[in-house]
Amino acid sequence: MSLILSLDTSTTVCSVALHRDGAVLACFELFTEKSSSGMLTTLIRNVVHDSGHQLSDLDAVAVAKGPGSYTGLRIGVSTAKGLCFALDKPLLAINTLEAMAWQLSGFYPASYALCPLLDARRMEVYCAVYDADVLEIRPTSAQIIDDQSFADLLTQQPVVFFGNGAAKCRAVLAHQPNAVFPEQVIHPSARTVGQLAAIAYQESRFENVADFEPYYLKDFVGTKPKKLVV
Repeated sequence: MSLILSLDTSTTVCSVALHRDGAVLACFELFTEKSSSGMLTTLIRNVVHDSGHQLSDLDAVAVAKGPGSYTGLRIGVSTAKGLCFALDKPLLAINTLEAMAWQLSGFYPASYALCPLLDARRMEVYCAVYDADVLEIRPTSAQIIDDQSFADLLTQQPVVFFGNGAAKCRAVLAHQPNAVFPEQVIHPSARTVGQLAAIAYQESRFENVADFEPYYLKDFVGTKPKKLVV
């Protein structure tokens, strides 16, 4: 038996879910144009309270570790670690892209590959490729998208491109007959983070709470503020 609180703040979507043995008990999500991570603690309180539990009832806390937004990941991981320290509970970390692919598991034929994409600014995306059973075909990476992206894979099988970075692929790969683009944008969600976390809990794949860091994938590059012209 496992009661797991899961958090996903990889993008502007702020998502919190509570699962018992992989079955969702409650899930609250905020979809905004700007980061909604500031509402994270409120969502945590609501999810736990509305499902009739207390934080002390938890067996573990899970978090989407990235890749994704630097700020969002920092907030999510810091909150998860704080809960683990305060409650003396183990920490589980789930790859954001894997959890996204899990959302589409079973929706496409076995011959299809699943490629979740998260916007990494300009023409770059964070991506990975999974088979229909969400087994990794290509590991998580940061890629610049052009008309040759995924060309070798697209000659072999249909590939479903989804996530908030899929529009970049659609712009240059829509002519490829094996490129599939769902009409609905698939966002990261704590709902599938919790399902994968239940498996990780059974396998005792716990993180070192003190040392754990988000999976940023690439170094942060800040922007200099523009000088004020008077």
